[in-house]
Amino acid sequence: MDYNYIVIEGNIGAGKTSLARMIAHKHHADIILEQYADNPFLPKFYKDPGRYSFSLEMSFLATRYHQLSGDLQRKKTPQVVADYAISKSLVFSRTTLQPDEFKLYQQLFDIISSQLPTPDLYVYLYLPADQLLKNIQSRGREYEVSITCDYLEHIHQNYVIYLKSRKDMRILYVDRSNIDFIGDPKDYDKLEEIIFNETYNYGISKVQIP
Repeated sequence: MDYNYIVIEGNIGAGKTSLARMIAHKHHADIILEQYADNPFLPKFYKDPGRYSFSLEMSFLATRYHQLSGDLQRKKTPQVVADYAISKSLVFSRTTLQPDEFKLYQQLFDIISSQLPTPDLYVYLYLPADQLLKNIQSRGREYEVSITCDYLEHIHQNYVIYLKSRKDMRILYVDRSNIDFIGDPKDYDKLEEIIFNETYNYGISKVQIP
């Protein structure tokens, strides 16, 4: 099946951006990459989460909506690959915000997200928290040094909550624990075949690549 709008999602360090770049290059597709490095609240949040969590999540919601809405309208090819979805804001805010803050945030999120198209295919890359942490440490971003396995596991559980709620979206849940699609071309070929050579129903389809 042809999927014209593909989102690659997953936890911090799961390989979202790498896979999105590889697919876009192989299929000559437009690519949308999250501009997280430009967020001035991100390093502040990791140093003082309680103080900056709401500011961080609000700024991410605004910038993600602005980027996605603009880039999807300006696309130059029939196919678009993104390394995030607007729903990332909901997942992370559920992790970082207090219940009363999250309730308000979700109301704003619902209004904003309804103005964006649903991906034709949403690919969720799963890795265990210990592997994620190794990937995070190896890329050496100073503001990520305080990330813990517990925090990553919490994020994953909130992704699962979100994915289970989306009966209206084709979701491919890929356990990539045993493959290295970045370093091994054969592993990439396996993953690409699973993404593009299968037709998926609405809801979650789980795949583990041996």
